[in-house]
Amino acid sequence: MPDLLIRGAWIIDGTGAGRRRADLAVTGGVITEPDGAPAARTIDADGLVLAPGFIDMHAHSDLAVLTEPAHLAKVGQGVTSEVLGQDGLSYAPVDDDTLDRLRRQLAGWNGDPDGLAWDWRTVGQYLDRLDASGLAANACYLVPHGTLRALAVGWEDRPATAAELARMRTLLAQSLREGAVGLSSGLTYTPGMYAPTAELTELCRVVAAYGGYHCPHTRSYGAGALAAYAEMIEVSRRSGAPLHLTHATMNFGVNAGRAEEFLALVDAALADGLDISMDSYPYLPGSTTLAALLPSWSTEGGPDRTLERLADPAARARIRVDMEESGSDGCHGVVADWATVQISGVRDPRLADRVGRTVAELAGDGGATEAFLDLLVADRLGTTILQHVGHEPNVRAIMRHRVHTAGSDGLLTGARPHPRAWGTFPRYLGHYARELGVLTLEGAVARMTGRPARRLGLHRRGLIRRGYAADLVLFDPLTVRDTATFEAPRRPAAGLPYVFVNGTAVIDDSRPTGALPGRTLRRRTTGETR
Repeated sequence: MPDLLIRGAWIIDGTGAGRRRADLAVTGGVITEPDGAPAARTIDADGLVLAPGFIDMHAHSDLAVLTEPAHLAKVGQGVTSEVLGQDGLSYAPVDDDTLDRLRRQLAGWNGDPDGLAWDWRTVGQYLDRLDASGLAANACYLVPHGTLRALAVGWEDRPATAAELARMRTLLAQSLREGAVGLSSGLTYTPGMYAPTAELTELCRVVAAYGGYHCPHTRSYGAGALAAYAEMIEVSRRSGAPLHLTHATMNFGVNAGRAEEFLALVDAALADGLDISMDSYPYLPGSTTLAALLPSWSTEGGPDRTLERLADPAARARIRVDMEESGSDGCHGVVADWATVQISGVRDPRLADRVGRTVAELAGDGGATEAFLDLLVADRLGTTILQHVGHEPNVRAIMRHRVHTAGSDGLLTGARPHPRAWGTFPRYLGHYARELGVLTLEGAVARMTGRPARRLGLHRRGLIRRGYAADLVLFDPLTVRDTATFEAPRRPAAGLPYVFVNGTAVIDDSRPTGALPGRTLRRRTTGETR
């Protein structure tokens, strides 16, 4: 007897092929063909689309999956698998001292929850902890390069020694053997920004040997964006590691209308035989920590040294020049436009009145850079922001590309986080496919399912086929949409009444079930991710 029979759905299978109307059965968490046998449960899906579960190629749920395991932000929008360990910074592999610094550095991204038992140190232990705790959605993990560098080199602005590079290679290889799917790098974040190209190339050779991929947050998305993308393509060319350009954007005024130049770089590399993919989010503003805008020299040594410099009048004066005249590398090489930098969350509740205001508004008649620095000190670097620097033609051009996939890049902490954490996937389906016609519905689904599954090497996931895992989404093509806004960012999506992970409903008739059927998906020595 099948566990579930879905009748009369329009099936969009994740390949990009046209939809077809059919029935589908689920038995033991796996997709099966209906054979006429009665099922334990039947859903009449007339008028609904049945698609593979969506795969978030860029997630910042590294702690949220432990502290809020029901994970409504993601499963509520149809996400059944997500990729953690992004932007070169996460919590494994670590030692005690590195973990302490990372917790403070990443408080703006992920919070620093009270009562959490930090009882892992390796990637394998972290993945085991996720499985033991229970997951609503499946999870993959990228080894964060900045974390490797913190372990081997520290937060110093210098090349790694031969011994330090050897240690990073060893840690990376161990983490890949323990199931990580590749390497992420964060090249505008301390300490990853201090790594030269040669270091990344050497580490990516290890990634290639284990069948993983490199997922870089490049050195610039502003003034140096094209050069930064070219650098990562060259790393892929020299190392042989597949390249996934995450949150692929061309932001800030200097890049308005220049997406085609970026895509030409990608197309030329693809024509040369390189293995390249990308993801993006369907919104204009970006989101990060306020401290990320600081020039790299001011963050050398980690959070404590950064705060010391922010208390030094001479260092503050130098930062002011970088932010207002030279263009901070932390601000992607452009002069800061404080009217575009909006506070989305604070660590200290006494600063809650800053949320929703731009740095320019906080400054009033005073200096905006002074207001920026004062807030960093008061909040101990824990402030998160929105940056209103995107361009709609660029967003649309990039999402049309043949190697494009979807990623939310959603931070889940703060009073008013970016709505992409709750709305990315229904926004592709509703706004960009149904309303604007930028994508077909079949093309949008492929970007969220089959394409990312291929990049991750997922075994029997990402498509609707017999014998594949029953990660499934039923949505109404006429009503599916994002409801999260910048003013109310935690609103659940509309028009997705059913979401199944490994055959178990996590959203059932538009209600969360609280079930935890997800598990970690780990890269095997065969190259498959199971």
